[in-house]
Amino acid sequence: MHQGSCLCGAVRYETAGELGPIVLCHCSKCRKASGSAFNAVAPISRRDFHLLTGQDAIAKYESSPGVRLAFCRHCGSSLYSERDSLPGLLRLRIGTLDTPVGAPPVAHIFVASKADWYEILDGAPQHAERPVG
Repeated sequence: MHQGSCLCGAVRYETAGELGPIVLCHCSKCRKASGSAFNAVAPISRRDFHLLTGQDAIAKYESSPGVRLAFCRHCGSSLYSERDSLPGLLRLRIGTLDTPVGAPPVAHIFVASKADWYEILDGAPQHAERPVG
């Protein structure tokens, strides 16, 4: 069980299932959405994700066809993304968790478009794009 929230506390959630593998995405859209060099995400089952507060505070932005970013309309915290092609899955923004994660990232993706001012120094595998499979 993990719990999380947005910056202002309007949105609080819990996820009952396991976090999937944590990936650091370096694509330009994730950099812009996070305001940083990458976005840390983990897949979770949509059915395990439960809003405790703030349903009316969540807004969504379609960043590309069939992909929506969910964020708090009050403070702007990015909470998760969803894809029409994967209806049972959410990609949770790990930075919004209030509970310990207990696992390191397993990979860096879209490093072909990473920020030129950031150097990847950990030993996690690096993929130019999204790996297949």
